[in-house]
Amino acid sequence: MGVNMADLLRPDGTPVRVLVVDDEPDLAEVLEAVLRQENWQVRTAGDGAEAVRQAREFQPDAVVLDVMLPDMDGLEVLRRLREDAPRTCVLFLTARDAVEDRIAGITAGGDDYVTKPFSLEEVLARLRGLLRRAGMARPDDGNRLVAADLIMDEEAREVSRGGVPIDLTPTEFELLRLLMINQRRVLSKSQILDQVWSYDFGGQAHVVELYISYLRKKIDAGRAPLIHTVRGVGYVMKP
Repeated sequence: MGVNMADLLRPDGTPVRVLVVDDEPDLAEVLEAVLRQENWQVRTAGDGAEAVRQAREFQPDAVVLDVMLPDMDGLEVLRRLREDAPRTCVLFLTARDAVEDRIAGITAGGDDYVTKPFSLEEVLARLRGLLRRAGMARPDDGNRLVAADLIMDEEAREVSRGGVPIDLTPTEFELLRLLMINQRRVLSKSQILDQVWSYDFGGQAHVVELYISYLRKKIDAGRAPLIHTVRGVGYVMKP
């Protein structure tokens, strides 16, 4: 049974897309970092006009939208977003004392809201709830591992990246599976030898290096790299 690395995906199997709209750069940056940890694709916008432009280009599944923006309020942004994509989930960010903003936001068609200051965990939980209700939940994710646009179906022994099938040898498959299960965790060459080959190679770490190079040619060639070398330590899969 696999370890689920991302329990929310678009219907086509690609990562969820979220647009963060806030005129506070530091806050937007923190939100972006947290959402990327979910292996979601994230973009940010600092005002309403940029938000509308980004939404048309990026086609997000969800928008985290500050009610107070420098050029137009969040309700107007929502109205324009809904014209192009009526099903996009919208999570409003409102001031703690602005009860009228929360009421207006929900009345205007916003799906939910959180009040500032908020916990990042709350924002993430609200977004997850909205996305699941929008049909982004994976119905059978127990046999699939996901890292960015790389998907492994363990039961079918199939791997694809960006929707393109990738043929792997049995050993390459097991090495990739180990990296995906331990996503963002650095694995030493000895750990990889022990878990993939299951017997003592007499410290022949070059075997690991060789198979990592095979994987990179198939997984990372011409794409944003997922497999990274940590000098003197080992390897890590990190989008």
